[in-house]
Amino acid sequence: MNRMFSFMAGALCGALIGSVTALLLTPASGEELKNGAVNRWQTAVDDARTAMAEKQRELELQFEQATRPQEFS
Repeated sequence: MNRMFSFMAGALCGALIGSVTALLLTPASGEELKNGAVNRWQTAVDDARTAMAEKQRELELQFEQATRPQEFS
């Protein structure tokens, strides 16, 4: 679990640094940069919410299976 957290933290930091670098080095107007950044941020938020909902459903199913009484034959 710790390795996964470290990987995700590193990936997030790398993505953040890369996006800031791209924004600073891209030849575009301020309004275009702002709109692009807002769109990318909203896409990232939507993707994160979708991933969170999928993981929540997966964990709820695992919990339900783990707490279900065992049937012995």
